[in-house]
Parts: sequence; C-alpha cells; structure tokens
Amino acid sequence: MSSDSAATNPPAAAAPAPAAAGFAPPNRALTTLGLTLASFMQVLDMTIANVSLPTIAGNLGGSSNQATWVITSFAVSNAIALPLTGYFTRRFGERKLFVWATMAFVIASLLCGLATSMNLLVGARALQGFVAGPMYPVTQALLLSVYPPNKRGQALALLAMVTVVAPIAGPILGGWITDNYSWEWIFFINVPIGVFAAMVVGAQLKGRPERTEKPRMDYVGLFTLVLGVGALQTLLDLGNEQDWFHSTEIVVLAVISVIALAVFVIWELTDKDPIVDLRLFRHRNFRAGTIAMVAAYSAFFSVGLMVPLWLQRNLGYTPIWAGFATAPIGILPVILTPFVGLYAQRFDLRWVASLAFVFMAATCFMRSEFNTLVDFRDIALVQLFQGFGVALFFMPVLTILLSDLEPHEIAGGSGLATFVRTLGGSFAASITTWYWNERTTVHYAHLTEAVQSTQPSDVALVGQLGGGNTTAGLERLSQMIVQQANQIGFNEIFHILGWLFIFVIAVVWFAKPPFTAKGGPGAAAGGH
Repeated sequence: MSSDSAATNPPAAAAPAPAAAGFAPPNRALTTLGLTLASFMQVLDMTIANVSLPTIAGNLGGSSNQATWVITSFAVSNAIALPLTGYFTRRFGERKLFVWATMAFVIASLLCGLATSMNLLVGARALQGFVAGPMYPVTQALLLSVYPPNKRGQALALLAMVTVVAPIAGPILGGWITDNYSWEWIFFINVPIGVFAAMVVGAQLKGRPERTEKPRMDYVGLFTLVLGVGALQTLLDLGNEQDWFHSTEIVVLAVISVIALAVFVIWELTDKDPIVDLRLFRHRNFRAGTIAMVAAYSAFFSVGLMVPLWLQRNLGYTPIWAGFATAPIGILPVILTPFVGLYAQRFDLRWVASLAFVFMAATCFMRSEFNTLVDFRDIALVQLFQGFGVALFFMPVLTILLSDLEPHEIAGGSGLATFVRTLGGSFAASITTWYWNERTTVHYAHLTEAVQSTQPSDVALVGQLGGGNTTAGLERLSQMIVQQANQIGFNEIFHILGWLFIFVIAVVWFAKPPFTAKGGPGAAAGGH
C-alpha cells in the first residue's frame, strides 16, 4: 500500500506504517538466507579485490597508483550512498530497494569482470559501491521486521557474524581465486549469488505492507553530501600516498570537505525534510551506541589492517599465509553467534558489550608484547582469543543503538550509523598507517644512533653479518634496524588500541535500558 506526503512535511509528521513487522514470509529460513547472502556478498566485496590489485594492474596495463582507485572508488561511492538509505526507503520501500539494489550490484559486478581497461573497472567499482550502500541497512531492517520480538536478537547476531566473517574471508578468497582461476572471477561469483538473493527475497516478501512517500528532493543536502564525503573519503584513501598536508591535492580536498560537510550538517539540521535525518541523534541510545560502535569498529578495523601488514612486512609472510594466520578470529563468532543471539538479551547488554571490549583490549595488549620471533601458533591463538570478544561485540551494540529509534526510523538510523562507522574505519586506516610509518622513522633514528660503527666490536659484528663483506654487513644491519623499528611502532599502536577499547566501555554505559530492537509496527516499512 502507498500514500504520498506533502513535500513540506517533516518526516516525523507522518503516521507509522502498517504492521509490516508482523508480516511472516512463507519461509522465514529461506528469506533469512537470501538476505544474509546478499549482505555477505556486499561486505565481502569491500576487501576481496585488495590482494588482487597487482594482478589486475598488470592485466589491464595500469599503474599501482591507478590500481588503488579500484578500492578508493568503491569506498567513496559507498560512503556517499549509505546515509541516503533513509531517503531511498521512504521513496521506494525496503523490499523494492533491496531487490533493485541487489540486481544493480549484480550488473555492476558483471561490468567489473568484463572491464577491459582500468578506467572502466574503476567506473564499474564506483557503481558497485553506490548500489551496495543501502544493502546492509535495508537487510538489517528487513530481518527485524520478519522476526518476532523474542528472536530479533538472533537476527541481529546473524547479521553481525556476516559483518565479521566476510572481511576476513575476502582477501583469502580473492587470493585463491586469482591464483587458481583469474581475477575476473572475484566479481563474476557475485552474479549467481545476487540473482538468487534478489529472487528469493522478492518472492518471499511479496505482499509485505510498505508505506512509501514522494519526499521533496533536498538538492542542497545531496550536493554537499556528495562533495563533502567524496572529498573526505578520497583524502583518507590517498593521504599516506600523497604525504598528507605536504600535498596541494590533499590540502584542497581537506578544505572542500570541511566547508561542504559544515554546510551539510547545518542545512540538514534546519531543513524541514532533510535527505539525511541527523535528528536521529536526539535519541540517547542511538547516540551512545553509534559513538561506541564507531570507536570500537575503528579500533577493530585497525587491528584487521595492521596484523596482516605486519606479518608481511616484518615476518615475511605471503598474503595467503597472512590470511591463514589471521583467519582464526572468525571461528568463535561463527560458533557462538547463535548462542549470543539467543541468550544475550537475558542480561544487561551493556555488560555483554563491556565483556567484549575487555577481551578485545586484552588481545591488543598481548600483541603489544610481540617481537620478531613470534611464531604462527601464538599469532593464531591471539586471533582466536579475540574472536570471543568479536562474537559479543556487534549484536549488543547494534541492539543498543537501534533500541530507542521509532519503528519507521530503523532503516535510516541503520544507514546513518553504518555510514559513520565506515568513515571511522577509513579514518582509522589512514591514521594508523601514518602513525606506524612515523614511529618507525623515529625509532629507526634512535636505533641507528645507538650503533657506533667506529667501535671495534661493532665493526666486527658488521663483518660477521656480511660474511666478511662490510658493505653487505651494513645493508643487513640496516634491514635488522628497520625490522626492529617497525616492531616497536607496531607494539606502541596496539598499546594505544587496547586503551581505546577500555574507553569504549565507559561510552556504552551512557545508554539506558530497555534494549529491545523494536522493529515494531511499521518497523522498516519504508516510510516516515
């Protein structure tokens, strides 16, 4: 069913939609499979191409700098689309939006695999990133709407597991497909998965009551969002490569993003019918939960970025073996997710989230004690141990941040929270990489000062390192100093990340019970 609202009415003016949350699909398990497969596919594609970039650049005749745009174009367009989820659901309804976005993702994936030049691939990835934007938030809203209240925690836990496992599986799967088949298949595999998901969800949710509107297009908000977020995401992706504010390009992007986003925030808070409803932050639990999610996810994202880089840079692991060493982090979330979804809401979710952050902090402090002699077993065990914290992290925090949203605000709130979380991850990746390089440089200088090559003992050591050749010995000594400087910088960062997780515990306790993912009458029904 559909009804239009006047363009000048604020979103809160409309009545809740019919009881879409009470809609039971013919086969709930099949519906859940379709929704989670689409979400897994979308999240997987954020990382699956990372390890294949050198191969892609070689096959398409592109440079390494051009290859990075395969990742950047997806991230930029995805970040732009995420906060627009609320507008799209109001305009089209969640069922249609999910089906259309999933099929558009299939088409974009097909174009990626068929690309014959780097420019075509970058353009197809930009399209893929944009249509992927609404998929995760809408999946979250649809899952809540088709499950009864006592099982919504399980639905969120299942989606949380997808969020954790897909980025871990991405590089491993991407490397395996590229090595054994060809890079095009990292995109082609999306076609049957996406078609299946769209057909299943479209058929199962046919007849689901949804209320749509024809909201006024907020052109000022849209323009400033695209300009500001596009400039900011590009700045974050290219900052380390361009030496940050020593680059004119980065300075220009920073100025553009600051001005555009300042105008965007002011406009959206004062406009009667904003394209992104920033007023959602008036809800206490949404505000506290989103801050906790952004801070914890940023630290978690930094861990996921740093460990594989360290394994390859410092310990000489290949990308595949680095993937195997980090993969145990996904084991416990897969095993424990059903139990977390079933039993977590029997407890105060703030305690559950706090326990998760204690485990995450503990693993960071463990890594801060690593050295260059640490073996595969110890690395994998710490990853496995962190998985317990990850299993308890996403579902409680997601439930907390959605708990005091009105039913018709869930899709928009989920999109907004995911958008801020994504930006937090981008900030974390850029800052962590930059800080690691900076600390490595500082420690390299300190270590070289400690080596006095004029002393007889040092001269003898250099000779031994080079097998009697002083020049070769000096090169070997320099490599050892770089390795140790890298290691010290790595340890310092993980010490900081450990304390960041401890800080997030305090943030979670600003939320107030009850913590029940509403999805009530009209939940996720596509209208305000």
